[in-house]
Amino acid sequence: MSTTADLVAALKKELKSAQMTYADLAQGLGMAESSVKRMLAKGDMALSRIDAICRVLKLDFGELARRVADAQPLLKELTQEQEKVVVADKKLLLCAICVLSGWTLEQITGEYRLGEAECIKYFAQLDRIGIIELRPMNRYRLKLAKTFRWRPHGPVMHYFREQAVLDYFSGGFDGPAEGLLLVHGSVSRAIAPSFLDRLQRVAQDFSQQHQADQKLADKDRQGYTLVLGMRSWELAAFTQLRRLSSRA
Repeated sequence: MSTTADLVAALKKELKSAQMTYADLAQGLGMAESSVKRMLAKGDMALSRIDAICRVLKLDFGELARRVADAQPLLKELTQEQEKVVVADKKLLLCAICVLSGWTLEQITGEYRLGEAECIKYFAQLDRIGIIELRPMNRYRLKLAKTFRWRPHGPVMHYFREQAVLDYFSGGFDGPAEGLLLVHGSVSRAIAPSFLDRLQRVAQDFSQQHQADQKLADKDRQGYTLVLGMRSWELAAFTQLRRLSSRA
């Protein structure tokens, strides 16, 4: 939700954009200019007053609220508690994954055994958590940054490790456009972060392509799950064979 202070700050920008002075606004509101200056400087006013200023600016209040919402910083990560809420209800987790993929309510209810009212309930929960901003006609705006990730040791990744890793990697990775690469090597500590940057770019490219292809017919698209990882790791069976002097 947008705070009153956010709305007032947005109004000031709109006044500047419209090249409207405080005197012009005061005349439109039927107030003294000094009162208008004091009101805007305080940054706190009744919503009815904000609505009145919108009318002077010929700006719809709903549009102002949307602009404020769009200007809010996007989330790069949820809190531990927020993730606990998401993973506690598997249908809510499903809806969260679906909105991350840009699915509409109609697509979710058409693909899974979720009724419209049930799906709307989960959308409302995602709105309260901060993952989406629910809009009229059950549309939404995703409030997550392109760099969003689940917490590395959070509830969602714990669920993935416990419930999905074995199932995912048990596949043959030999279907169309499938593949699994396992590469091991020792590289400079200074250069290693650059490989992680490349992996992140691949993930962003995949996400952007997903968004671009939403205009295609369902028959022309296929669902894929891309898992990218890089860590300093050695198979435990190999570590046990190391000489004691090299284990430190």
